[in-house]
Amino acid sequence: MIKIILADDHDLVRRGIRRILEDVVDFSIIAEAKNGEDAVQLCRKNAPDVVLMDVNMPGIGGLEATKRIVRMSENTRVICLSMHKESPIPMQVMNAGAFGFLTKDAEPEEVIRAIHKVVAGQKYIDSEVANSIAIDKLSPNSDNPFNDLSDRELSIALRLTKGKRVPDIASELSINAKTVNTYRYRMFEKLGVTTDVELTHLALRHKLIDSNLL
Repeated sequence: MIKIILADDHDLVRRGIRRILEDVVDFSIIAEAKNGEDAVQLCRKNAPDVVLMDVNMPGIGGLEATKRIVRMSENTRVICLSMHKESPIPMQVMNAGAFGFLTKDAEPEEVIRAIHKVVAGQKYIDSEVANSIAIDKLSPNSDNPFNDLSDRELSIALRLTKGKRVPDIASELSINAKTVNTYRYRMFEKLGVTTDVELTHLALRHKLIDSNLL
């Protein structure tokens, strides 16, 4: 049996994925997590084969959780799920050690296929996203300034666009507020913005965040 953990902060999403996967004879859903911290703890306790990880979750988030899980267990394969196909999210996810990347509108058959592929040791990326990544690699002069951010800078940028305060970000990422501000101003300089409002507008323009969620 392939042991699977579902990590998503929306109950309906987890329930829908569970219903899809429970019908597959060699799949076993062993646990569910509502945030990144819980996903890491459940992986430590249960040693799953696969984690279906929502990128955009409360707390440390799916990106940081993926890094910690990969460091903790080389036998656990993480497949990240996101609403966003646009760079740099897919590339950051794969660089963090994920074995797969799917958009949340993926067909059930594709989710099942991705799980079997990663368990077999193969990477799996949504075909449209894979094409986008390939184009970005061939186009070093991409007009998306977020491609120039480090993983930590991007993580902080996404939290700032949600209106999170520096002390809260520091707590979530287990770093001090001074360090968060250092990353923040370095990221502002790279992006050519001076305020969190300008940052949010830039993220909206490049489809890094969804205006419906603001």
